[in-house]
Amino acid sequence: MTENPYAPTETPHATPPTPATRTPEPEADTTPQPQTETTNTPAPADGSVPADWTVPTAPVPPASPSDSASRRLRRPAALRWIAAGAVFAVVGTVSAYGVARLDRSAMPGLAAEAGGLWEFPRLTRPPLPSGSPAPFAADADPDDPGVHHADLRALVLPAPKGATQDATLRGSDGWLTKDDFLAAYEERDRAALGQRLVDTGLRHIAARGWTTPDGTRTRVYLLHFATSAVVDDLFHQHLAPAAGPAHQVRGAERAVPDEDLPDASAVADIRRSVYDEPRPYGTEHVRQGYLSAGDVLAVVLQSREGTVDTVPFAQTLALQSQLLG
Repeated sequence: MTENPYAPTETPHATPPTPATRTPEPEADTTPQPQTETTNTPAPADGSVPADWTVPTAPVPPASPSDSASRRLRRPAALRWIAAGAVFAVVGTVSAYGVARLDRSAMPGLAAEAGGLWEFPRLTRPPLPSGSPAPFAADADPDDPGVHHADLRALVLPAPKGATQDATLRGSDGWLTKDDFLAAYEERDRAALGQRLVDTGLRHIAARGWTTPDGTRTRVYLLHFATSAVVDDLFHQHLAPAAGPAHQVRGAERAVPDEDLPDASAVADIRRSVYDEPRPYGTEHVRQGYLSAGDVLAVVLQSREGTVDTVPFAQTLALQSQLLG
């Protein structure tokens, strides 16, 4: 049995010392001192935070005007870290069940334990054809390690609980037409983007969409190509460059790199570019994510009247990345 590294160590009892004459000690200072609250609860091995853990407290000096201004400047960064923590819990939960390592195993859905997280149903990786490796696995083809042999339609992230499915994205027999995908973009961009997809050998498109009770509309598209090299070139050069998306999504009058998205939602082996619509928004606020996952290019769009929250957007990208990784 493996020893618990956090278990208290036992020390052998020492021989009692010989009594000796003790010098009287000075009286203790009875002046009340600020108290610090601590606990002796050991840290669990899985890295989780027990509910009974407390944070040490200490007296807080009066804030100066400059301190208040500094806190206001730090607030956006603090919110990003809060979002990062919530999404990191999502990715950590997924990884804890071995989804990134096991090809055919199932993983439990995620409960909405943190504010803003959606509750997804039980997520299951589709079976692989006999003898076919998982993408990015150690035994994958070294010349093209990102090949997805599983059914692409089973790799699309399902809708969270309580959401209304978008029937228009179901396609025919689970496959979406190129024109239906292009409908997500402004009309003036469709011809050029459509021709680019033809030139790069687009094979299939699988998609799913839903709307949650708060009005957030999500669309997820998986575009399948012949090789990882084609997807990598399409991703970096023609669709999702660092400065901004190459084609305009409907409703997103402008789009800039999304600096608020927590890095904790990123997944190994999956390249991504994310964009946000800066204020003032148009009719809706639109956020965009592009994922380069071997021979699959994923496009994730979220829009909402008002503001699209960071946490569910990052959660959707993280879980879709996990399914493709």
